[in-house]
Amino acid sequence: MIIWINGAFGAGKTQTAHELHRRIPNSCIYDPENAGYFLRENLPASTFKGDFQDMPMWRTINHSLLSYINKEYKGVIIVPMTIVNPVYFSEIIGELRTEGVTIHHYVLWASKPTLVSRLKGRGERKASWAINQIDRCMEGLSTSVFENRINTDNITVAVAAKTIAALSDVQLLPDNRSFLRKKWDHFKLRLRDR
Repeated sequence: MIIWINGAFGAGKTQTAHELHRRIPNSCIYDPENAGYFLRENLPASTFKGDFQDMPMWRTINHSLLSYINKEYKGVIIVPMTIVNPVYFSEIIGELRTEGVTIHHYVLWASKPTLVSRLKGRGERKASWAINQIDRCMEGLSTSVFENRINTDNITVAVAAKTIAALSDVQLLPDNRSFLRKKWDHFKLRLRDR
């Protein structure tokens, strides 16, 4: 089973994915961006497009890797990744579904002021790339292709994770971390995402 967590930058994908991973036994996180970084580092600069999602090879690699992992791994694969182009969605998620892979897709949705506030809270500047992508992401994710929206304006990461788990029919382990440990874990992820 694959749980794909979509949403604009700042919607809470990474935090929610890690919360699910911590609380779902036999789960892993797969990050499609790593294929993009690999392509950027290994292709001649003249062949690399500005957004690696625009490269058919990026979509092919991620489809192939997710298909392989799903066949070989008997756990839950959690994928936190913004994807707003319906064609790209179809080429990865649609193709996997056609092959019989169970994919639960969710969009973490938040208002633009909330997204901007969260991104600034993690150190993004007013005109950063992530903030400049909000309108494009919200417009793309507004189409009917991207179903199962979970509004995260006024809920915690833990509530978002519980909602996704319930909708995916997955049991979560209890979260026995202390308040300070939760804050520390959240802080470490924010540092990593900078």
